[in-house]
Amino acid sequence: MHQPVLVLNANYEPLNICSTKRAIGLYLTGKAEMLLNGRGYIRTVRQNYPRPSIIRLGYMIKRPYPRVRLTKKEVFRRDSHTCQYCGENSNHLTIDHVIPRHRDGEYRWNNLVTACPKCNLRKGGRTLREANMRLKREPAEPRATAIYLYGTYLKQNEEWEPYLQGW
Repeated sequence: MHQPVLVLNANYEPLNICSTKRAIGLYLTGKAEMLLNGRGYIRTVRQNYPRPSIIRLGYMIKRPYPRVRLTKKEVFRRDSHTCQYCGENSNHLTIDHVIPRHRDGEYRWNNLVTACPKCNLRKGGRTLREANMRLKREPAEPRATAIYLYGTYLKQNEEWEPYLQGW
C-alpha cells in the first residue's frame, strides 16, 4: 500500500509521487483516472480494486515551475560526486564555498561546489585566485526536469519513463 504512484496533471505533466493508498482514494472519489495498473489488485471483502502505478487528475492544477531544493545531497548529485577542483571521485567529499562565507559568500547554488578534503583544505578561506585553483565546471542551479526530480524511482518503475521523458 505504500508503493510510489506517479500523479500526472490533466495535461499529462508529472506533478507528484504519492502512496498507493492516496492514489486509490483519489481514484475512488472520481478525482483521478487510472492510466496504468501494473501491480495487480487489492482485495477487500466486497470487491477487488486495481492497484495503480500511474494516475491522472481529472482537472488541471496550476503550480509554479518546480525548483530543486538547495541541500548538501543535491549539490553532490549536481556535481556527480566529483571534486570540482581535482576531479577525484570519492565517497568522502565536502562542500566548499567558492567565495568564502567570511567574505560574504552566500549559501546559493552558484557559490557551492563539491570538493575532496584535500582540495578544500588547500583552498581554505581564500578565493580561487588567491589559492591559484580552478573549477572543473561553473556551479549553477540544476534544471528541475521530471527525470531529475523523479528519476530515482525509474529503477523500480520502468513503466513511468514515457510519461517523464517529455517534461
